[in-house]
Amino acid sequence: MKITNIQQAKSQLSKLIEAVLQGEDVIISKAGKPLVKIIPYTANSEPRKPGYWKGKVTMAEDFDTLPESIINSFTGVDE
Repeated sequence: MKITNIQQAKSQLSKLIEAVLQGEDVIISKAGKPLVKIIPYTANSEPRKPGYWKGKVTMAEDFDTLPESIINSFTGVDE
């Protein structure tokens, strides 16, 4: 695993990318705390299909109805 700070990552980005492509884990840190992990990009094996969830998800009949108690909680009105 390779750990580098942001400044080093800026100046050695090409080398870090190459290390990731060779299978090495690369972590970029700031003030000694890990912030991000560089990982190789992988394309989805299957493209998205619009309508995939059609007929599989249902909404409750009262989905758009907000209970009075919830409204009161946001408006500060006592019940």
